[in-house]
Amino acid sequence: MTFIRTLNGDMAPEELGVTYAHDHLYCVPPLWKEKGIDDFMIDSVDNSVADVKLFTAAGGRSVYDATCIDYGRDPTALKEIADRTGINIIATAGFNKAIMWPGTMPGKGVTFGDWIASKSRAELKDHVVAELTTGMDGTDLLGGVAKFGTGYNTISEAEDKVMRAVLDAHKETGSPLHSHTELGTLILEQLAIVKQENVDPTRLTIAHVDRNPDHWVHLKAAETGVFMCFDGISRIKYHPESILIECIFNLVRHGHEKQILIGGDIARRTMYRNYGEGGLGLGYILESWVPRFIEQAGDAGFDGEALIHTFMVENPQSAFAFTQ
Repeated sequence: MTFIRTLNGDMAPEELGVTYAHDHLYCVPPLWKEKGIDDFMIDSVDNSVADVKLFTAAGGRSVYDATCIDYGRDPTALKEIADRTGINIIATAGFNKAIMWPGTMPGKGVTFGDWIASKSRAELKDHVVAELTTGMDGTDLLGGVAKFGTGYNTISEAEDKVMRAVLDAHKETGSPLHSHTELGTLILEQLAIVKQENVDPTRLTIAHVDRNPDHWVHLKAAETGVFMCFDGISRIKYHPESILIECIFNLVRHGHEKQILIGGDIARRTMYRNYGEGGLGLGYILESWVPRFIEQAGDAGFDGEALIHTFMVENPQSAFAFTQ
């Protein structure tokens, strides 16, 4: 049996429709709040709803919100956004990366780092399983994906423990998996640990692969069957769109179109259109990037419309599915 676990209950995979595979619709990261970095405060349900309506007006139906507890997850706010807009939101269990762990863990009075250090791998596994099957943050709202992450070319001892605990939670629940890579580093190293832990790589989506536009690394990762999320769209400070699109074309040429996902990783006020900063907004990918991609795909000899349907409709149905 396969199903997608959303904040409004479990649903059949084919009900997802057009899906963004990595965004942040509401988040108040504890560390950035403590440091007073306002741009990261995606803290208005009304403003987020206004941007989600841009997404739905352009044909969007579902969003994977990759915000876990150490990045300021608020499942109640996400549920309200889902209810007010009619979209399907998949929420996140697990953890992001060690750079966030000096922040204070809600309700615990200690930092994430100290709390994680005090827990065994088995205890962390139980915590993630509970987020997937009982509820997140004192609610009965369930996570639909289990997440782990690593730093820039580093895997700390704590990140390694968390990663293996999240993989254990996947084994117990059949949840889909999602990983953070800092600037696209350690993709193959993460996959080596996944293999070591006897987890099927086809159950994992790796984020930020486009921040390291290395064709060789991408192909070696794709050979394992892993899903690869291109979520740096509009992030010209990293790479121009032409580089990202060529990375996608290269994977398609090698037969890996069934492993590509698309998202925006919108996580700043300045990226949203309705937080008063004049950003491109949540509709940008569907409004502007998709037409560009289709045009360039045609020029390259591909059926761009068919590829977008594969990336944004078909592939999420597998990438975000529980298997039990």
